[in-house]
Amino acid sequence: MEIISKIILPILVVIIVFYGVKKKINVYDAFLEGAKEGLVTTFNIFPAVIAMIFAINIFLDSNVLGFVVNLLNPLIGNISLPLEIIPMAVLRPISGTASLAIMNDIFMNFGPDSFVGRLASILQGCTDTTIYVIALYFGTVKITKIKHALWGGLFADLVGIITAIILTNLFF
Repeated sequence: MEIISKIILPILVVIIVFYGVKKKINVYDAFLEGAKEGLVTTFNIFPAVIAMIFAINIFLDSNVLGFVVNLLNPLIGNISLPLEIIPMAVLRPISGTASLAIMNDIFMNFGPDSFVGRLASILQGCTDTTIYVIALYFGTVKITKIKHALWGGLFADLVGIITAIILTNLFF
């Protein structure tokens, strides 16, 4: 299997080159044009990425997350949900890296096979980084009317969080 994984990419490149030659395409020029477009795309995405990183750092440093956890504490206590999962559920739509760090912390403290570890794993798979995706991709192509996409994405995240809780309680 290791040999296959090492040769699959070179084989794919050779197939693409032969296909381009068969179709009478200047493969090298097409490659250079694609590389130029990639650099332009990177240049266009860069300001949105910097803005998103800056916004996430402000959010994390402002201690709003602690306020949200304290605000949701009475509700969470009624449904017997571990409090450790709340920061991950709040941060997951904003930052995949931050939610992965929280999940790693949950794994270190409780273990991946614990209830909260399994809940964190399922939550990671049931939700997406909605705000990050909207900020990055919509900002890159200069879309400014994001209201419906934002609310639709956040609603999907809420459904994902509820689904993760139900699935974890159902199976574990």
